[in-house]
Amino acid sequence: MRVRTEIAYDGAPFHGFAVNDGVRTVAGDLEAVLSRVTSYDVVVTCAGRTDSGVHAVGQVLSFDVPDDIDLEKLRRSVNRLCAPSIVMSRIEPAEADFDARFDATGRTYRYRILNRPDPDPFLLPTTWHVVGPLDVSAMNRACGDLIGEHDFTSFCRRRKNPLSESANVLVRRVETAKWSGPDDDDILTFEITASAFCHQMVRSIVGVLVAIGSGSLPVSGVSTVLAAHDRQAAGKPAPPQGLSLWSVRYSTG
Repeated sequence: MRVRTEIAYDGAPFHGFAVNDGVRTVAGDLEAVLSRVTSYDVVVTCAGRTDSGVHAVGQVLSFDVPDDIDLEKLRRSVNRLCAPSIVMSRIEPAEADFDARFDATGRTYRYRILNRPDPDPFLLPTTWHVVGPLDVSAMNRACGDLIGEHDFTSFCRRRKNPLSESANVLVRRVETAKWSGPDDDDILTFEITASAFCHQMVRSIVGVLVAIGSGSLPVSGVSTVLAAHDRQAAGKPAPPQGLSLWSVRYSTG
C-alpha cells in the first residue's frame, strides 16, 4: 500500500534529510523506525530534501507499507520512537503511483531573522540573529526581480555528482517572494514559493536580500547576481537554522 504522510522536524540534530552513511539524517531515522515497526524494508521519498540544520513544518513523504498495516497505529509508533525531533502529523492511503517529489506542484519555504541588537536564547535555534537594522521595504522591492522563471545558477550550489543534473536544472519559476514583520519579537519572516528549489537556493537568496537591507548592496543587487551566472556572486548563504520547509502543494488532495 502506498501512503502519504506529513511530518515536521527540528533539523538541528540531523545532517540533512537524505540517507547518508555514517551520519544521522531524517530519512535514516524514519526508515529505520518504519522498517522496524512494519517488518518491511521501507524507503521514503520526500517532497524536498533539506540540508543539514534546516527544519520542516510541512514536509510530505510517500512510501510503501504492507496492506494490513493500521496507519494510525503506525503514526503513533513513529511519534513515540522519533519525537520530539520528528513528528508525523498525518498519514493516509494514497494512489499507487503517488510520488511525494514528482507529484508536487509547488513548495513554500520560510526564513526567519531576529533583527535587534540583543540575541534571544529561545529564538536563536530557529532564527538568524542580525544585529544591524534592515530596510524591509528595500528587501521587498528587490524580491520583485526573483518572480518568474530565471536561471538561478548564482544562487545554487551544484551537487557533487554532475551526472545527477541536467543542463536546465538550475532554472526555476518563483511564484511569490515577500518579507513581513517585524513582529512583536523583532522577527522578520521571508516566504518564498516556487515550483521547485535547487541546493541552497533560499539561503543564498536570503543572504543577498539581507545585504540589500543592510545597505551593502543596492536594490538592483538581485538582478545583478542573477545575471552573473556565477555562484560566487551571491556570497555566503544565510545560516541554515532560520530556514523551514513550510508547505508543499499538490494538484489534488
